[in-house]
Amino acid sequence: MKKQVESDRVILVTGAATGIGAAIAEAAIGRGHRVLLTDIDADAVRAEAGRLGDRAAAFPLDIRDQEGWSKAFDAAEAAFGPVDILINNAGIIHTGHARDLSLQQHRDIVEVNLLGTMTGTWTAVHRMTGRGHGHIITICSMTAFLALPGYATYGGTKHAVRAFHHAVALEERHGPLHFTILHPPSTRTKMLDRELADPTSATAFSEKATSPQHVARVVVDAITTKPVEVVFPPVAGRVQRIAGVFPQLIRRLIPVIEAKGKRERQRLIDAGKLRLSAVPGRPE
Repeated sequence: MKKQVESDRVILVTGAATGIGAAIAEAAIGRGHRVLLTDIDADAVRAEAGRLGDRAAAFPLDIRDQEGWSKAFDAAEAAFGPVDILINNAGIIHTGHARDLSLQQHRDIVEVNLLGTMTGTWTAVHRMTGRGHGHIITICSMTAFLALPGYATYGGTKHAVRAFHHAVALEERHGPLHFTILHPPSTRTKMLDRELADPTSATAFSEKATSPQHVARVVVDAITTKPVEVVFPPVAGRVQRIAGVFPQLIRRLIPVIEAKGKRERQRLIDAGKLRLSAVPGRPE
């Protein structure tokens, strides 16, 4: 039987029609992997897979749907073979302060960001353990370490995703699976476009946003290096991670962070930069 080489894995990526997910798919294919792109937007994900060529395939997936997950794994196997790596990337945000969002909006964020990721991880653990190997990579967020105004429920789901991911990794530590979680900062995606339109999301602009391609390179590197956890940027991210442990410290820092973010957000608006998201296939 032909042994599968490290640079030829079958990867399932969620939220892959645009943004970080699309960039991950493109970077992975560039390194010789085969990728099933999934997304709730069926037309967009099929178009993106078509752009990437014959090492890409597409499957419409609502990550809240348990049966949909099983079908997605089956579709990947039919196209390329059993899934070696799951990349949990899909997520949503409703911008605004907690009191101003409807309860349905809060539920949407929880059901997609937390329960959807849990469902995918659960499916992958069962599928991959039976085959004797696998790697689950979860794209989380630096908000998993910090309580930020305007991100109450979004940040809450990211705290929960991180806890769930690490707990499952510990439960499965004697098994054949690898687990990696990565925490990007603000990234130039459609989500950042929505944040730019809402002044309650000013903290997103307190630091320079990174590109989906940069995040994608780190994610694809992790396929080989298999780190336990990655923060962005490497040094400042560690500082933020520590600061998040101390709520009183965060309360003192937030006015400074918000003021900086508001100035940068206004600068972008004044410059006419109302769309920050990167376009798949174009250079950074």
